[in-house]
Amino acid sequence: MKRFALVTILIIGGAFLAQQTLALTISPVKFELGAYPGQVVRTELLLRNEEKETKTFYSSFANFRAKEETGKPKFIEEKAGLASWFEITPQVVLEPGEQKTIPFSIRIPQDAEPGGHFAAIFWGTSPPAEEGTSQLTVGAKLGMLVLLRVEGEIKEEGKLLEFGTKDQKRFFSHLPLNLTFRFENSGNVQLKPKGEIEIKNIFGRTLTVLPANKAEGSVLPQSIRKFEVEYNPKGTKITEKGGFFEELKREKTNFAFGRYTANLNLEYGIAKEKAQASFSFFVIPWRILTLAILVLVGIFLLLTKGVKKYNQWIIAKAKGK
Repeated sequence: MKRFALVTILIIGGAFLAQQTLALTISPVKFELGAYPGQVVRTELLLRNEEKETKTFYSSFANFRAKEETGKPKFIEEKAGLASWFEITPQVVLEPGEQKTIPFSIRIPQDAEPGGHFAAIFWGTSPPAEEGTSQLTVGAKLGMLVLLRVEGEIKEEGKLLEFGTKDQKRFFSHLPLNLTFRFENSGNVQLKPKGEIEIKNIFGRTLTVLPANKAEGSVLPQSIRKFEVEYNPKGTKITEKGGFFEELKREKTNFAFGRYTANLNLEYGIAKEKAQASFSFFVIPWRILTLAILVLVGIFLLLTKGVKKYNQWIIAKAKGK
């Protein structure tokens, strides 16, 4: 089982931001589960203390929803929904380097609304505030996401809104570049669009096929998510625009020329609905072309001057006879 660390969540207390970090590993970082109303789902997670001293970690919960179009979760501190359905030990003591498997349950109410429910299980070094108090919990928290699909009257509705490059720009002087697509979920359960982006040159030849959703990110209900896919055949780093000669070097390193077409093919949902789009862009290394033209003009002028000099020499030699 691979171990990953989800981004540390720093909780704001008053006007202060907790600066401590948490040397803790949680595995996995995401659960995607399905169940029926009234069912109890039982599973487990793994905690490992990466610090050099014994630590007590406390569990807490928060629902989340989509944060704008970034795909990042926006956590909601409320005692309702999925965040209130968890049953897990409130605290775990771990020796340095020790790891423990922690079982937990999700007790789904009989009247649970069908569709997607989303929450996170957090682990931190500060105990949660007691109910009925105004105490604020300040500290670093590390968590794992739970995406639960409650079966019933499920509505899967998705739509591809946009496909292209950033700001729909069509002309570039060199690669790499980022292709983006925006997907809207207007249903009541999360959707995970899957598919590929096929890059073709002006002659229709397929240059490469890129995974459209390599990270397998989900689009939450009633939200829009933007996905980015890098087209980088040389594997170079995308950096900010530099000066003339720096950009000239990038044009040489990542040389490409002509019209290209990106074809996006997606499928989503249980019924594997399809969504497709195409976008054309041009790569014109104008700095290289400018220098090439200047060199050719220089060669032409030199040849013209050379021929003129030669003709003058021939004429002078003929007159000398």
